[in-house]
Amino acid sequence: MTRMKLILPLLVLGVGFAVAVLIVIARPEAKPQVRHSPVPLVRVVRVERRDFSLLVSTQGSVYPAAEIELVPEVAGRVVYVSEDMTTGGFFEENQVLLRIDPRDYELAVKSAQASVAQARVALAREEAEAEVARGEWESLRGGVAPSLVLREPQLAEARAAVAAAEAQRERAELDLERSVIRAPFRGRVRRENVDKGQFLSRGVPVASLYSVDFAEVRLPLPDDQLAYLNLPLGYRGPGEKEAGPRVELSAMFAGKRYTWQGRIVRTEGELDPASRMVHAIARVRDPYARGNDPDRPPLAVGMFVEAEIQGRRVTGGFSIPRIAMRGSGKVMVVDDEGKLRFKNVEVVRSESDRVIVSSGLANGDRVCVSPLEVAVDGMAVRVAEPEAGA
Repeated sequence: MTRMKLILPLLVLGVGFAVAVLIVIARPEAKPQVRHSPVPLVRVVRVERRDFSLLVSTQGSVYPAAEIELVPEVAGRVVYVSEDMTTGGFFEENQVLLRIDPRDYELAVKSAQASVAQARVALAREEAEAEVARGEWESLRGGVAPSLVLREPQLAEARAAVAAAEAQRERAELDLERSVIRAPFRGRVRRENVDKGQFLSRGVPVASLYSVDFAEVRLPLPDDQLAYLNLPLGYRGPGEKEAGPRVELSAMFAGKRYTWQGRIVRTEGELDPASRMVHAIARVRDPYARGNDPDRPPLAVGMFVEAEIQGRRVTGGFSIPRIAMRGSGKVMVVDDEGKLRFKNVEVVRSESDRVIVSSGLANGDRVCVSPLEVAVDGMAVRVAEPEAGA
């Protein structure tokens, strides 16, 4: 019995060892397998060389090109007010806006005319007396007569009196003319404070007027955008005035966007000390004209507009999506063999959605726009259907 207890465990161990040996001998032989990485699929855009006009975007508010305070130059009671002399009213150049009671000034003109006549009579009398004195001196003594004998001081005084009387008459006529207040230009009334029967004092403003021949927009431009524009910088000295670039203004009105065409006419004389920006002035001709679109509103004073200024022209450049850039001045293109190639490009301008480059690419290049975690020069890729360039 004791012997069996010793033999049985040994027998079990021996059988287990034999089975393990058989399993090791009969196991299948492992064959090495080559692991193939999938070829990435990328999107590309095919680029073509063409010319570009660089645009600079900004915004500003419309204000009048010319604005004045209407101030009477003579005092008096208002006897006439034009029906256009109201806030928002339009008027033409040289149109009569106000009339001041002219009677006082008409009387002043008549009085001045009488003074002129009296002074001329006095001058004629002195001239006659001087001629008589000259004749008496020559008949009695001969030779050169003294100035007092010839009444030269009296003649000078009489001539001065005539000149003073004529000046007084011209002043009276001028005051009479100023009793009629005319529009100095074609414009519109911003505000007015005058009515018929009101007494006006000399030099007290009664209305604010602005011109409607032109409207202007003050457009701020950051320093880094100036390289794209040919601005009239206003150099001092003789020469023709510089012609500024064209600008397109646009604004929303009643749910629709409208546009106006203008031109940059000048830049302001100093940098803004707070923003360090240059301000360009865009001018639009006849802003209240209806134009080709009968629904377009006038470019009214105070309207907020967006502006696109036509900048420098790039000849023979390429436009690519901004996502195609791989760092500073690098892009990836897919060659004819389906492999990625890095290219250095010269960036002319980087915008929010595209980049314009002047060199480094060729017509028909397929620029990769897909983000790749790992990109190696010469790496094989699969190309999706090419897209048109930006």
